[in-house]
Amino acid sequence: MHHFSYRDGSLFAEDVDLRRIADEVGTPVYVYSSATIERHYRLYAQAMQSAAPAGKAHVFYAMKANGNLGVLKTLASLGAGADTVSEGEIRKALAAGFPANRIVFSGVGKSESELRFAVQAGIYQVNIETEGELDLLSRVASALGKRQEAVFRVNPDIGAGGHAKITTGSSENKFGVSFEEVGRLYARAANLPGVRMMGLALHIGSQIQETESFEAAYAKMAVLVGDLRGEGHRVDRLDLGGGLGIPYDIPQDLEGRDFDHGPGLIEAYAAMVKRVTQGLDVELGFEPGRLIVGNAGILMTRVLHLNPRPTKQFLVVDAAMNDLVRPAMYEAYHEIWPVAEPQAGTPEVAYDVVGPICESGDTFTTGRVLPALAPDDLIAFMTAGAYGASMSSTYNQRLLVAEVLVKGADYAVTRPRQTFEELLGTDRAPPWLA
Repeated sequence: MHHFSYRDGSLFAEDVDLRRIADEVGTPVYVYSSATIERHYRLYAQAMQSAAPAGKAHVFYAMKANGNLGVLKTLASLGAGADTVSEGEIRKALAAGFPANRIVFSGVGKSESELRFAVQAGIYQVNIETEGELDLLSRVASALGKRQEAVFRVNPDIGAGGHAKITTGSSENKFGVSFEEVGRLYARAANLPGVRMMGLALHIGSQIQETESFEAAYAKMAVLVGDLRGEGHRVDRLDLGGGLGIPYDIPQDLEGRDFDHGPGLIEAYAAMVKRVTQGLDVELGFEPGRLIVGNAGILMTRVLHLNPRPTKQFLVVDAAMNDLVRPAMYEAYHEIWPVAEPQAGTPEVAYDVVGPICESGDTFTTGRVLPALAPDDLIAFMTAGAYGASMSSTYNQRLLVAEVLVKGADYAVTRPRQTFEELLGTDRAPPWLA
C-alpha cells in the first residue's frame, strides 16, 4: 500500500493533507511516505531472508534511486545496507548512519581517489567490474596496508529491463567482466596483495516484472560458483543485484488498495532465488532501489496555464523535465491524480501535460484523459519516488526541487528548495571578466 489516498475531498500523504504542504513549502515538491518505505523494506527483507540460508541474506538499498537524507536515515534505522556507486554516495551513506561494514561500492568507473576513500572507510565490499580496476584496487589497498574484500561483477550476457537504457546484463552493455574471463581474473586476484576475493556479483537490469530472466542469469552464476570452487577458489558471497520492477500504470483507486509490486512478484522472486541457489552455501546480497521507494513518493505540481489548440489542449504546470526527467528520457509513464478529489460528473479532458522548459521534450504525457483542471489546481505525478529527485538538475537555471518526508501526521522538509543565491553562487567568473 502506498499510503496516498483521498480524504475529506483532498489527497493525503499518510495523515498530511497535500494542500497544506503545497501552501507551506510551495511547488513543485516531492513528497515521500515513511510508512510506505518502511513497509516495502520489511516485506522485501523478510522475503529474502526466507530465500537464503539462515542469517545469510544482506539487503543493500541502491542509493541512486533516491538519495534523500530522510529516506536514507529511515532505511538505515531498519537495518538496511547501502549499495553505492560513487564516493559522494559512500559519504552520504555514512552521514545517514549506514555502518561502513554494510556498504557496497559498485560502478564501472571507480577512480583511484574513490577507491582510496572506500578502503579507508572500511566498507564491506567492492564490486570489481574491470581487470584494470582489480589492479588499481590492489595497489591502493596495499599502499594503505589493507586487503579489501571484493567480488567480481560478472556480465552474464542476459539483459532485461523496462527500457534499453536500464538494461545492464547484456554483453552489449558496459557493466561487469565477461563470463569467459572470470576464471582467469579470479586466479590473478588470488595472488594480488591488496584484495581478498569473496565471490561474485551481477545485475541484469531494472524495472523487471518477471522472474524468468533472473532465473536464467542466476542459474549461470550457480554453475560458475561450482566451477570456481572446483579450481580451489573461495566463493563465499553471491550478490544478485536488484531490478525487480513496480507498476507505474496504476488506475486511480480511491481506496488506496495494495498494488505495490504486482501479484506476488516478491514472493515468486524469493522462491526462485531459493530454488536456484539451494545447496550453494553462500551469503546472498540483494540491491533493491526502485522497489523500496518508487511507490513511496509523488511529485506535486501546480497548474500554471491552459493553452487550447484546435486539435489538443496543453496543460502547463510548474514542474518540468529538470524536476522529473523520466518521461523525457525513458518515455516513462506516471499516473496523474488531481489533489482535489474529483466529484462525480466532473467533465474529462484529454491533456498534453507539459512544463515551462524551452524543449519540446519537456512533456510529461500526451492525450492523457483527466478531470477538467484550471490554473492554480494541484496535481500529483504518482510513483515518483525513484529516479525523480535523484536525477533532477538546474537546467534552464531552474531551482532544484524541494523534498518532504511525511511520518504520520507530521512532515519535514528534508531538502529545502534551492535559492537563486545558492544557484548563482556555484559559478565563478574568470579573473579577466570579474
